[in-house]
Amino acid sequence: MRTRPLRRILLSTVATVSGAVLLLALKPHSHPAVVAQIQSATPPSASVSSSAAPSESSSSSSSPSSSSSSKTKATRKVTGDTVQTRFGPVQVQVTLTGTRISAVTVLQVPTENPRDQEIAQYAVPQLTQEAITAQSASIDTVSGATYTSEGYVQSLQSALDKA
Repeated sequence: MRTRPLRRILLSTVATVSGAVLLLALKPHSHPAVVAQIQSATPPSASVSSSAAPSESSSSSSSPSSSSSSKTKATRKVTGDTVQTRFGPVQVQVTLTGTRISAVTVLQVPTENPRDQEIAQYAVPQLTQEAITAQSASIDTVSGATYTSEGYVQSLQSALDKA
């Protein structure tokens, strides 16, 4: 009985390529619970009451001398610009108590595919914690989430500039 090594090689190559094509063509669906979790991701230690609108309008209509004293105690929310990254928009909202960052809420992050969701799920809490700790937008990017990190920092800086 003759062995046909070339035929075996050809058959195994075709089978391998076919399997790889089938695996790459498989597109898993996004799970709505993961998307909702990413969009509301904030560290538990950063929750703040939502009395921002009345405080902001009362401090802005005060006289200059009382404005500085009420500014140190007022809680307000400032929304940063939407930054378009390679993978989608990033936007944050900063909660300020006086001049201190007390919370950062992510309003938009790329969540179009499962990989984007995975990146946002681990990067956003790290970025939020760093921003609260640093009390500025001068924070390090998260490895593996460079574009999301850069968008987060730019949106955070624009919110702080508006405050």
